[in-house]
Amino acid sequence: MAYRYYNPNPTGTNTEDCQIRAVTKALGVDWDTAYLALAMQGFIIKREQTSKETMWAYLQGKGFARYALPDTCPACYTVSMFAKDHPRGTFLLGTSDHIVTVVDGDWWDTWDSGDRVPIFVWVKEER
Repeated sequence: MAYRYYNPNPTGTNTEDCQIRAVTKALGVDWDTAYLALAMQGFIIKREQTSKETMWAYLQGKGFARYALPDTCPACYTVSMFAKDHPRGTFLLGTSDHIVTVVDGDWWDTWDSGDRVPIFVWVKEER
């Protein structure tokens, strides 16, 4: 259970595309595909591509459900704690201003966001 460096951005840019990076890892698609899918979803619901509403609508359409996580401190539940508690599966964790993907107990990001406090999780629902 550890941080893993991950940056699928074709230009290597490491800024303000965490939603796109998270979608690429969770769904196994490339950066361009994720970017265009979120842009189209934003267009459909008339929201910014990077809005939480766009992300929620897109992931819901892909079979994910969103659940709230407790975020009370000082005993906050961090990304690294969540990853340790979930050694199997794919999850997208949303903090107040960031999204990171956890796959089989590792969190994948361009920086170590393990100390961040997630406030919600998206889980792929079994059908």
